[in-house]
Amino acid sequence: MTFREKVYAITAKIPRGCVATYGQIAKLAGNPHAARAVGVCMKTNPFAPRVPCHRVVASDGSLTGFSAPGGISKKNKMLRDEGVRFVGEKVEFSSFWKPS
Repeated sequence: MTFREKVYAITAKIPRGCVATYGQIAKLAGNPHAARAVGVCMKTNPFAPRVPCHRVVASDGSLTGFSAPGGISKKNKMLRDEGVRFVGEKVEFSSFWKPS
């Protein structure tokens, strides 16, 4: 399986109401230093919404990059509609995914 395929497989497992970080996905995919590469995968995600790229955020909880129409505002609304908790404009730590 390629790195890209691993990234999409991992991202597809993020449950509704949770988020993961680019770095977390990179680490789970076997390359902990490839957070930016995960971002590229999310930007070019051909499998949305089955692979929920809107559930991937920066390590500090910031919403970054969302290439779908509406951009970051749309990503924010989608996450809030799914029950993700926020503190200001950042995702609250309790919403971060803890894969088993």
